[in-house]
Amino acid sequence: MLRTMSAHPQGREEIRDGVFFRSEPVSDELPILFELPQSGTVYPNDFSASAPFSDLHFLISPYVEDLLAGVVESGCTLLQALFPMTYINANRSPSDIDETILDAPWPTGAEPSPKVAIGIGLIQKWARPGVAIYDRKLTVAEIQHRIDTYYEPYHLEIQSILSGFRTRFGGAWHIDTHCMGSYGSSMSPDPGRKRADFCIGDRDGTTSDPAFRDCVAGLLKGMGYSVSINDPFKGVEIVRRHGRPSEGIHSIQMEIGRGLFLDEASNEPSDNYGRLAADMSRLADGIAAFVREQVSVG
Repeated sequence: MLRTMSAHPQGREEIRDGVFFRSEPVSDELPILFELPQSGTVYPNDFSASAPFSDLHFLISPYVEDLLAGVVESGCTLLQALFPMTYINANRSPSDIDETILDAPWPTGAEPSPKVAIGIGLIQKWARPGVAIYDRKLTVAEIQHRIDTYYEPYHLEIQSILSGFRTRFGGAWHIDTHCMGSYGSSMSPDPGRKRADFCIGDRDGTTSDPAFRDCVAGLLKGMGYSVSINDPFKGVEIVRRHGRPSEGIHSIQMEIGRGLFLDEASNEPSDNYGRLAADMSRLADGIAAFVREQVSVG
């Protein structure tokens, strides 16, 4: 059930129970979407995981919705998935399924990506290395329920927002936002390696005009941050599915280093949290200036 409430003098917030939170711009709207697929903390009653909650919760991208709360002041829309990525990962293909965790074959045929081998497909296998999320096999019916009730409605909301931008403004700019550890873990493509402060991914230039990617990277570098491009993360299902630069819809994935704003041992905000939140608002201002040059607004 969709509930609408007054949030700001000019803005609006929408909550769809357990699926997403959407916050509209409080200044003149621009066709910019900051979207957070892996910061959800509303754990569905049917999750029935056996792993400790502390391990499950450690995997999400915490506090990113608060870091980005100010982007609505720059004319951007903010969308957050409310369900946790450990329940179902919106950044994986619906066919990216590890059939070893199911009690029967996937009826439409599983197409596991290389990430399934390290346990992070559509339905995650491990909470931490060696710590299984479930102590039982999952049924095909419960996975289909997660897809129908959470995954697809979330993707449809992204599609609706971006398509609406394209219709009204002639284009759309989308930042799919996550956070990452300062060092690669054994469940990542770069185990043990020190990472840049930010990683920008556009699937090797296929989901966005490179000018948008370079704008975001340049703004971050101008604030003193180190930035990598498509290393170690190129972007996965969300930017692949929604980014269509030939049609004027530009999607990039932005990974924020946890060490910039968290104590990585406790997963709690560090003393630098306020500075990074202010810099994310500055980033949104810079993206807004870039987009104004691309489209007619007002």
